[in-house]
Amino acid sequence: MKITKVALVAANSSLQLAVNHSSHNHPNLVTFFNKYVDTTKVWSWNSVIADLARGGDSVESLLAFSAMRKLSLTPNRSTFPCAIKSCSALFDLHSGRQIQSQAFVFGFHDDVFVSSALINMYSKCGHLDDAQNLFDETPVRNMVSWTSMITGYVQNGRPFDALSLFKDFLTEESVAEKENEVCVDAVAMVSVLAACSSISNKNVTEGVHGVVVKKGFAENIRIGNTLVDAYAKCGQLRFSRKAFNEIINKDVTTWNSMIAVCAQHGMSTEALDLFYAMVRDADVNHNAVTLSAGLLACAHSGALQIGKCIHDQVIKMGLEDDVVVGTSIVDMYCKCGRVTTARTAFDRTKNKNVKSWTAMVAGYGMHGYAQEALDVFYEMIRVNIVPNYITFVSVLSACSHAGLVDEGWHWFQTMTRKYSIEPGVEHYSCMVDLFGRAGFLNRAYDLINKMKVQPDFVVWGSLLAACRMHKNVDLGEIAAKKLFELDPQNCGYYVLLSNMYADAGRWNDVEKMRIYMKSHALSKTPGFSLVELKGRVHLFLVGDKEHPDHEKIYLYLEELCMKVQEAGYVPNMTSVLHDIDNEEKEMTLKIHSEKLAVAYAVMNSVPGSTIQVIKNLRICGDCHETIKLIAKIVNRDIVVRDSKRFHHFSDGLCSCGDYW
Repeated sequence: MKITKVALVAANSSLQLAVNHSSHNHPNLVTFFNKYVDTTKVWSWNSVIADLARGGDSVESLLAFSAMRKLSLTPNRSTFPCAIKSCSALFDLHSGRQIQSQAFVFGFHDDVFVSSALINMYSKCGHLDDAQNLFDETPVRNMVSWTSMITGYVQNGRPFDALSLFKDFLTEESVAEKENEVCVDAVAMVSVLAACSSISNKNVTEGVHGVVVKKGFAENIRIGNTLVDAYAKCGQLRFSRKAFNEIINKDVTTWNSMIAVCAQHGMSTEALDLFYAMVRDADVNHNAVTLSAGLLACAHSGALQIGKCIHDQVIKMGLEDDVVVGTSIVDMYCKCGRVTTARTAFDRTKNKNVKSWTAMVAGYGMHGYAQEALDVFYEMIRVNIVPNYITFVSVLSACSHAGLVDEGWHWFQTMTRKYSIEPGVEHYSCMVDLFGRAGFLNRAYDLINKMKVQPDFVVWGSLLAACRMHKNVDLGEIAAKKLFELDPQNCGYYVLLSNMYADAGRWNDVEKMRIYMKSHALSKTPGFSLVELKGRVHLFLVGDKEHPDHEKIYLYLEELCMKVQEAGYVPNMTSVLHDIDNEEKEMTLKIHSEKLAVAYAVMNSVPGSTIQVIKNLRICGDCHETIKLIAKIVNRDIVVRDSKRFHHFSDGLCSCGDYW
């Protein structure tokens, strides 16, 4: 018989409440309680306490425990664990300590179930030292004791301690197994795999996976789901997918985990294929988490039409007010080049948290609409949403894209003074980029030297790019030297420095860089561009001839280039290596991936529609100028998202104002 929450109302102040309470208030309740609950028996109260605890009615469970004690009934070993569990659920350390004291008085402090519950309670309340002391003092440990302590370490951000304790657990198990005592169970393995996810170590994860197989847990769905995440966290996506494929009865968590893993690692096509398979074939219903993961995949790949379809599904399922889904919709539209639509979705979202506001600030910023980004930020502060670490990264990035030096510097200082947020490497990177592009190179370099955290390749890369822009070879050499130490295999830094030398007429240094790159087999990261048409994403590489329509594309691109030249186009060759002749440079520029993508999109889309292209690298100066003219010639709006920001081309102009 299940004790309902309302049935306990009559018991909360002990049996006298039922006797003295006016019969017209709860006549049926009193009858029900008196009929089914023998308030003179401890076991009866134990049932009430346990049933309420399991049902999530933790406050009522503790009230039942208190009511029982007021009747001067003596609790037994079954009374305390569920009462302590209720304290854990409520993070009620004070009540937990009181119940522990009573357990001690009645001689149950050494009971393995009581101590296990206390270990869990102290861990959840963040008092890991108390949990550890209890664990150490427990004379006889069972599976629950070990699992509670391992889980406690994981919950409190100490995964290495969790894995160390698991090793001890396995050692004790090997001795106890002969006597059929303590054995590792599936719950323990889930916690251990969660620790593996935190440390992101392939060898450790594989070792624990071996234990999973050895113990016969390979088909456990919770373990399988955690294993998918653990392999993904250490970058082993192939093993993560293998673990996913081996799960026979996949549930919604299984599908959501794998879709999210692919989306988060830039494997948008795979993520969307899984999304389709789940919706089409799986015997599980997709939920808000599924749709959020699908929207993330659309955001990364720029698959606007698919994103719109998922948005329609969100509306059909009545999930528009879900804060996570709502934020994902805003992010998707921003990253697919539809910032106005994103703002509409943002305004319609009733439940907004700091992530929702930050997504809108970041969206405006990446499109170059710095003032709009700051307006959203000011409104966020006005409605008492406290900005966080990521919010300030978005604010500073917006200032950087628009060259708002004073505004950016103000908020860089304010985040520490007013909000007690210490700047991280991302904030410093934004400020170096802001100062550098605005021409304040020495100020950018001074800030790097004063950084409280170690500058990474992004910080030094921002300085190097600014030095190239403003032709400061001396400071550029300093930045390049740091980059060669931090990221020696990245060819882009060598190319930038080589071109700086060429601009300065230092041809001997250009030759040295060329020889070094050749001898170390360094090659540039291949650029590629994506364009979505009719629900399908097309990929183009530089000089691409793999696309089935490549002959038509090149013919049409040549036709466009002729019209562009008639409009006054002059090739900008600064982004091409200096050791090839001008004719070859011009030919190289003509076959850049973004030009191929734009040409294909113009050929195959409805006249007047907006074209959306995604580039994995920063758009070069020549393509920027060319696409401005193409947009004017074909009378189309063209949106290009590169690795830095969005460029909205229309009528021969770009939204960045040529500042990027």
